[in-house]
Amino acid sequence: MGLFQDLWIPNIPVLEKIIRPVLVYFFLLVALRLGGKRELGQMTGFDLVVLLMLSNAVQNAIIGDDNSVSGGLIGAAALLITNYAVVRLAYRYPKIEHLVEGKSTLLVNNGRILHENLDKEVITEAELRTNLRRQGFENLVEVKAAILETSGSLTVERQTADSENDYQREILDRLTRIEAALHQRSDTH
Repeated sequence: MGLFQDLWIPNIPVLEKIIRPVLVYFFLLVALRLGGKRELGQMTGFDLVVLLMLSNAVQNAIIGDDNSVSGGLIGAAALLITNYAVVRLAYRYPKIEHLVEGKSTLLVNNGRILHENLDKEVITEAELRTNLRRQGFENLVEVKAAILETSGSLTVERQTADSENDYQREILDRLTRIEAALHQRSDTH
């Protein structure tokens, strides 16, 4: 009877076995949302270590003082059902999706790095350039847009011939205006 009881009969009430993982689930959902998108997709070694330690840190909060198989199954089922419900709600209600997922962030626009967005997402220019090279973009001029998605992945749109020509024309126009301003300034002195 002792082996059967140790394996299958939880040491804590079933309702508590359900409430614990649900609370931890929502805590982690909020914590990872506040932690930023890079925790999800652009992980470094440091990020991986934090996630592994995080899972170990919340283990006892999920299972409590119970090592029974049925207690573990109840906790796992509560997590899966909670996740299913949150995903369904987020799918059905865009406001919930935005709250849970956040929104995408533009990192490169027409070959120009948006440093304020890199800072907001805690991504270095070197990390961005590495990700761009992995996707076959050697030069920023090739990039029409680079977007950090809510999943943490980087979506990159290539400049088309027309957009590249527009970009080059824009640069030439700027240079012409700068040159004219410099000439005007030198003429007044």
